[in-house]
Amino acid sequence: MSDLQCRRVSISREVAIPDHLKVERYRRAPEVGPRILFFSGGTALRDTSRELIRYTHNSVHIITPFDSGGSSAVLRDAFAMPAVGDIRNRLMALSDQTVHGNPEIYRLFTYRLSEDAEQDKLKAELAEMASGKHRYVCSVPDPMRKIILNHFQDFLERMPADFDLRGASVGNLVLAAGYLTSRRQMDPVVYLFSKLVQVCGTVMPVVNRDLHLAARLRDDRVIVGQHLLTGKESAPLDSPVESLWLAESLQDEDPVEPAVDENVLEALAQAELICYPVGSFYTSVVANLLPRGVGNAVADNPCPKVFVPNMGRDPEAIGMTVADQVALLGECLRADGVTERTVPDLVIVDTCRGDYRIPFAAEEVEALGARVVDCDLVSDESEPYIDGRLLSQVLLSLT
Repeated sequence: MSDLQCRRVSISREVAIPDHLKVERYRRAPEVGPRILFFSGGTALRDTSRELIRYTHNSVHIITPFDSGGSSAVLRDAFAMPAVGDIRNRLMALSDQTVHGNPEIYRLFTYRLSEDAEQDKLKAELAEMASGKHRYVCSVPDPMRKIILNHFQDFLERMPADFDLRGASVGNLVLAAGYLTSRRQMDPVVYLFSKLVQVCGTVMPVVNRDLHLAARLRDDRVIVGQHLLTGKESAPLDSPVESLWLAESLQDEDPVEPAVDENVLEALAQAELICYPVGSFYTSVVANLLPRGVGNAVADNPCPKVFVPNMGRDPEAIGMTVADQVALLGECLRADGVTERTVPDLVIVDTCRGDYRIPFAAEEVEALGARVVDCDLVSDESEPYIDGRLLSQVLLSLT
């Protein structure tokens, strides 16, 4: 008997939003739920991720490893490595907290060392963790505790004498140790800790390189470093972003064009829905589209592409309307050589309760070729922000 050949066909259908029957089916069998892929970074999608694992264990989260602020900056400067903070954040958001030991690991991985203590005291606390005597480590059951202890010990052996531990995220230190002992590869350590805390989804950096974000502003200034763009650790931008690219270091503004990692290409090819979600528009969403090959992989997959714009003020998107953001997403794909349809298929908004700062104009978005879906995204509990439960149900309904 000859092998059956797999064929792809395009179909169109009407869907209910939200489709309560479909959502309930996913809830009953999340292990076979849909492959929804997110381009994101930071914490804006944390609540949605926690809600989403009730319905699917197959979501994929492409994370930007370009953070250059806070404790991530100290790690990156010491070890010339990608940022791990946003990866750690998403792993924790997707972990199954009902599994024995996971709440204890979550508490340990989200713990930060004091920002005010002396270095000797902080080193002593880290050594206490490595010995297994720290209260947060003692509560983690074996075999997870033994694995974490090995990573603590590895980090202490590699830590430079002048390493600044003030405000350090313990989870970031553990992941950094795993990266360094895995021949400077991120995938093995992410895989290990995904299994360790029963992550109900897949998390991966868009590239496995030590790179930084650079931007030219409309007033012709050039800024290098994500921490200077977000308006969190420095003053908010006072001029709009004109262009964004990747650079080798904080001291070198020359553009580099790394190729996207192969596992990201595979995930994009298999996605059933691709989402540009809420989050810092440039440093979380657009940054993921910069590596070579991302745009073509998005265009090659015929699945729906969905954009969920921010509500409230995004310090990075000065003066930008939702239509401006839709157009820029299209430009990112064209920069990768895509010539066919580049803008998202759907733009999901809540004009009844959402605050888009600049008045939302559906006709401007639809003139670009995207369809507007106006539905409930904000609840009494989440107002003025998007409710992760409502957003999850909308995205699930579209698969």
